[in-house]
Formats: sequence, C-alpha cells, structure tokens
Amino acid sequence: MRGKRSPKRDILPDPKFQRIDIAKLINKVMTRGKKTTAQKVVYEAFEYISEKTKQDPIGIYDAAIRNVSPSLEVKGKRIGGANYQVPIVVTGERKLILAYRWILEAARSRKGSAMYKRLGDELISASTGEGTAMKKREDVQKMAESNKAFAHFA
Repeated sequence: MRGKRSPKRDILPDPKFQRIDIAKLINKVMTRGKKTTAQKVVYEAFEYISEKTKQDPIGIYDAAIRNVSPSLEVKGKRIGGANYQVPIVVTGERKLILAYRWILEAARSRKGSAMYKRLGDELISASTGEGTAMKKREDVQKMAESNKAFAHFA
C-alpha cells in the first residue's frame, strides 16, 4: 500500500431527524451526486411507513437495521494453494454498511412502484423479520456456520 491512508470523513447528521445513521442511508441511496433527491426518497419512505403501519417510522427503521445486520460473514483466504471461506465476526461499522447495502439491493430489485414505496416496504418487511434483505442475511449466516471448521485460519 503506497502513500498515506485517506482520513475518515465525518458525516453531518441529516436535516430532518438529526441522526448520522439516517444521513448514511441517504448517502447510500444517492446516485450521481443527487443528494436532495435521495433525501426526498428516504423521507417519503418514512412517511409511507408511518401511513401504512400507523407507527413511528424511526422505530421501524431501527428494528429493520437491527434485524438485517449480520453478526458473522465469510472472507476468502488463500492458504497452501487452496481457497477457504473463513468465518469472521462483523464489527459495528461494517454491520451498518452491509445492512444498508442489502436493504437497498432488495428495494431496487422490487419492480413496479416508486423507489420510496419499495424502500418503505423493504424496511417494513425487514423490521418484521422477513423480506429479501433478511434472506440475504440468513444466507450469509448459514455460509459462516457451515464453514465454522475453517475458523482457526482467521
């Protein structure tokens, strides 16, 4: 690795809820640098959640992130000419990143409605423990469990 590592930038909290984790979600939703559009999508998704469930959208968002965040994942490691899928424990920041990635991937794969509805539906289903993002998490957890024999390579 050449040169210095780039410094970790501090993210400002989002304007509506004053939370850094929601600002990170907005940044993950954002495409082509259109932050106001991404904010609109996320805030409309929260309004959609509150209309559909008659509950606090922040509570549903927190439950969805908590449910989708993985505790284990596998990482490929080359040892003696063979590649092993080694299970490793996921740390705090990476848990959030993976949860956002899987939720947005699942929301984008749903077709036929506006993005805020797809995101809202995915957050609602993830908060109840179902949906495509939860399936992805379970697949990763199963993969880590099945490769537990290689944990000593970590």
